[in-house]
Amino acid sequence: MKTIWILVADEGIARVLASRGDSAPLEEVEKITDAGARADNADLRRDAYGRRAQASVQGDAGHPGAHPGRMATVTSSAGEDEIHQEAQLFARRVAKLLEEARNRQRFDELVVIAPPRFLGLLRKALPQSVCSVVTRELDKDYRQLSNNDVQQRMAADGIVPARRDPRIEMGKGPGNEIGNLRRVSF
Repeated sequence: MKTIWILVADEGIARVLASRGDSAPLEEVEKITDAGARADNADLRRDAYGRRAQASVQGDAGHPGAHPGRMATVTSSAGEDEIHQEAQLFARRVAKLLEEARNRQRFDELVVIAPPRFLGLLRKALPQSVCSVVTRELDKDYRQLSNNDVQQRMAADGIVPARRDPRIEMGKGPGNEIGNLRRVSF
């Protein structure tokens, strides 16, 4: 029986769910978090939209367009670069985990679900040995979904079997088949 791993990730959390090919519930087999992404993002995001500083425009009177004494805004977007670098590092950590698991033959197929930006980072970070077993990529943010909700969505696409609860067997048993209903009079 083949084992399908489903990676549900964003730039701060990666969950790996396993399907054994039957209708059993998806089981979480790995979880990694990026402390930098989940900590107080003020450190990284402080400069995300640029630091604004007033600077005098130094121009000489002979230069066309020079306006002595006029103030200009200088913008720095170092914060965005730091956030992107953190996301790249996290994508590499996730890729390394998947590569090690693949080398130990812990899964046969891989489904990758991540928001578009992080999915692109993962594509760049995944080694060929892992890329060769990726059967599906979804550019969606499923990180907040429960395992059961992920399984339902994957089952609707035919990726994993639908989960069946053995306590609920609707339509089974005597008298429940369509066309075989018995009328009961009181």
